[in-house]
Amino acid sequence: MALYQERPATTTTVIERRGGGGTAIAALMQVVVVAIAAFFLISSQTRKDSAVEGAATQVGQAASDVSDAAKDAAKGE
Repeated sequence: MALYQERPATTTTVIERRGGGGTAIAALMQVVVVAIAAFFLISSQTRKDSAVEGAATQVGQAASDVSDAAKDAAKGE
């Protein structure tokens, strides 16, 4: 009876990687969410800017009307 066993001269190690594209899909979803959030943020800022511009135009028109009224009142005296 042998006191030791002979081992094969070479060994092969097989490493299996299993996994779907879960990480890639998650990263893609994050990019989509960030893009949508940026779009709404920019749209919101544009609407605010437009509202301020409209209000400034109305104030300017009101000031012009007051100026015209003051001129008319000064001519009437």
